[in-house]
Amino acid sequence: MLCVGAPAAASLPAATDPARAYVAARAASISGNHVEAAEIYARLATASKNSGLEQRAIAEAISAGNMPLALRLIGNSRQPSTVDSKLLLVADALRRGKDGAADQLLSPSATGANLSFWQPLLRAWQAVERRDASAAVTILSQVPRDSAFAAFADEQTAYALLKLGKTADAEPYARRAIGTAGAREFRVRIALAAGFRSAGDRQRALAMLEGISGDTTAIRQALDSGRTDSVAIDNVAKAFSDQLVALALQMHQSEQPSADPLNIVQIARYAAPESSSAAILLGNVLSEDGRLQDSLAAFRSLRDGDPLKSEAVDAEARALADAKRFDEALALASRAAASPAATSDDFARLGDVYSAMQRFNESAAAYKQAIARMQNPTSGQSWPLLLLQASALQSAERWPEAKAVLNSAIALAPDEPQVLNFLGYAKLVHGEDLDSAEAMIRKASSLAPDDASISDSLGWALFKRGRIEEAIEILQKAAVSDPSQAEIQEHLGDALYSAGRRFEARFAWSAALATADENETGRLKSKIAGGLTKATAAP
Repeated sequence: MLCVGAPAAASLPAATDPARAYVAARAASISGNHVEAAEIYARLATASKNSGLEQRAIAEAISAGNMPLALRLIGNSRQPSTVDSKLLLVADALRRGKDGAADQLLSPSATGANLSFWQPLLRAWQAVERRDASAAVTILSQVPRDSAFAAFADEQTAYALLKLGKTADAEPYARRAIGTAGAREFRVRIALAAGFRSAGDRQRALAMLEGISGDTTAIRQALDSGRTDSVAIDNVAKAFSDQLVALALQMHQSEQPSADPLNIVQIARYAAPESSSAAILLGNVLSEDGRLQDSLAAFRSLRDGDPLKSEAVDAEARALADAKRFDEALALASRAAASPAATSDDFARLGDVYSAMQRFNESAAAYKQAIARMQNPTSGQSWPLLLLQASALQSAERWPEAKAVLNSAIALAPDEPQVLNFLGYAKLVHGEDLDSAEAMIRKASSLAPDDASISDSLGWALFKRGRIEEAIEILQKAAVSDPSQAEIQEHLGDALYSAGRRFEARFAWSAALATADENETGRLKSKIAGGLTKATAAP
């Protein structure tokens, strides 16, 4: 749990001046000092008996990770619990081994939000504690298909059976869980591998890792040394935390501005403080929220030897680079790459940092080292690094070398849309073999028809070949699909201008300007002011 110490009472505005106190609370919240905001809101709520201020205080305390304060405020609240409040109460009960209290909170008859769909999770794990595998499986098999929990029933059945040592029975549930995990596949694979290893089935544990694209050396070492507590789902508190992580991840990936996952992932961390998944997701959310120091604390909470330690270091380096703290990011990445035990992932991370610093020659060299250090890689493990190396070489204006690397990637993954699109688009940029370039992009588009970036490439290929109306139609669809991509909007603007639709072109360029990076803004501003010329055309 990340806790920030509450300020001394004398430093807080008195509730006797509510206007000043409310402004101070708002300012504290905006500046990221959620503990101070919670304390001020709590004082205001106590003085005014205002339920809205009570709930605001609770939300701020949860956001700060100060669960003792949040729980105290919930206990003093006069209104039915919000979703966050009830989830925190459930997490607290499970942490303290009060399964009965948690079950009551989840009951549909309880006040506040109806969270009864999680009751099968709790009751199945109660059966596990009684060592009644049949009851656990039956409970989870009876989850209604329209339940919010239905998608996780196979996964939780596998964890329950693994806790009881029934590895053969668990395997089919594990396989189905992996197949439906979506964005959570990596986490699910590792948790299942930990479960199989703890149950003494190393062969099945390693089989769970076979679909992971990155270097799994550190994960295998953690499995063999038994350092899996931070990723294993082997009790009800961890199972509930993992459900909250899944919910927070779904919210994190949502494009809805109202979907803020911070409080959910804070509660997940509280339910299972040892959870590496909760810590990393919390760090990512805090970083995006501008709370860098809290974010770094979350990433650094993972111990050496943790199966997800490398991912945490990746996230820390990315957060530092995003904050333009490049010296710290480079020092972190360089330390890991300089270790005698450095892995492919360590050099890939170094390549990422150099790329963020726009030191592309060094980035390409680091990616080359990452490729060289891979042990018996599959094509699925190799082509992403080859793509990164080629991208760095292209940015370093070393096109012949980039093309050679891309051809190697194509040879390994001839039906991978990203590889086909990258090589095809690069050929367009260099005006090289346009027939081949268009064919590659068309194939990529047929394999990934909903990918806006690939549709953009196809539209741009048609534009380069003088088929402007066709290009506009495809580029417009790409822009609707992903309106935040500056490159798509600029391409659409160039095509529209070339078709004589100059007002629409300036509108598209203006849309591009809203998300363009520094290297593109000058060109876009020139086009908006003076129209399209050879000097201002998109590459």
